[in-house]
Amino acid sequence: MTTQETIELFNKHVIGNYGRLPRVMVKGEGCYLWDADGNKILDMFPGWAVSGIGHCPPKVVAAVRRQVGELIHIDNTFYSEPQGRLAQMLSTRAFGGKCFFCNSGAEANEAALKLARLYTPKEKYKFITCEGSFHGRTFATVTATAQPKYHEGFLPLLPGFVYIPFNDVKALEAAFTDEVAAVLVEPIQGEGGINVAKPEFLQAIRRLCDEKGAVMILDEVQTGMGRTGKWFGYQHFAVEPDIITLAKTLGGGVAIGAMMAKPEIAACLVPGKHASTFGGNSLACAAAIATIETIEEGKLLQHAVDMGRYTQDKLRTLKEKHSVIDHVRGIGLMIGIQLTSPGAPIVSKCLEKGLRINCTHDTVIRFMPPMIVTKEQIDEAVSILDSVLSEV
Repeated sequence: MTTQETIELFNKHVIGNYGRLPRVMVKGEGCYLWDADGNKILDMFPGWAVSGIGHCPPKVVAAVRRQVGELIHIDNTFYSEPQGRLAQMLSTRAFGGKCFFCNSGAEANEAALKLARLYTPKEKYKFITCEGSFHGRTFATVTATAQPKYHEGFLPLLPGFVYIPFNDVKALEAAFTDEVAAVLVEPIQGEGGINVAKPEFLQAIRRLCDEKGAVMILDEVQTGMGRTGKWFGYQHFAVEPDIITLAKTLGGGVAIGAMMAKPEIAACLVPGKHASTFGGNSLACAAAIATIETIEEGKLLQHAVDMGRYTQDKLRTLKEKHSVIDHVRGIGLMIGIQLTSPGAPIVSKCLEKGLRINCTHDTVIRFMPPMIVTKEQIDEAVSILDSVLSEV
């Protein structure tokens, strides 16, 4: 089937809720993609940060092949070894929490919001979230996402959500009434533009949650699983949350989400209160186990630190040459380039030259390469970006 035939097939039969590029991807390996026309693309934003250890990581591929021949799915009426092993692996790398498994970041955040309501007294029904956040596309998580553009067409939204500016401690304190059940926040806002939380902001959330009997929920859908150089983003900030949510890199490309909660909070999620038909199935859990093993065996946490520092240094060198770059920010391999003008034309030109990056919030280019990225690949990516900035 040609590229045009595939596009026509989509136009006829697939709902057009995505702005798709006129490319048909047929293969991925490591930091590279190939389209149906044979073009090779260096992918610095793999799968919207899902393929955090690269496309088709060998250990994950082997684990999926093995598991698919034994047991793909069994419902949660029964026990399964892969789910138990994965829960243990996550718990021992975080704060000793207990896990609930689902299929996406939005589902993980839904579960966290429901659990916070179950754990706190019934008069506590409000949630504090931050402007510029992104928590998902379900009704509760799109309400939690404090960006008006995502609310258009869906009003009225769910009641009880209060929005404050990110990193504003005074606004946080003013919003924190006795009716607040939880604060939901990203340690680093991803879709919001790679905005890094100030330690004092997260520490103020922890203090106020303790004082008011509320729950601190950290959305680690993008920051979790090593991208920042630590297993979880919160580990940079000298705070310990009550609940974290995970997805994206967790499955090495296979769909899986997770919510991890402190045991005393997790105890509220009893049979009948919440569930997920496909959540924690054997195939997804086998992939996630292999992902964790790949990260540890390849020492990819330290590699993310080293390559993140190298990438930011290279990008800051570009800033001296191109005035369109205002500044570079981020932690590890979660990097944002703040521009002084729209970034979409730059992203399009880069793709034409064989580099995939992303633009968010109109003027922020996201560099979020796989954790296996090499210096040579970073050099190649920066060189392409440099040439495009010179043209644009």
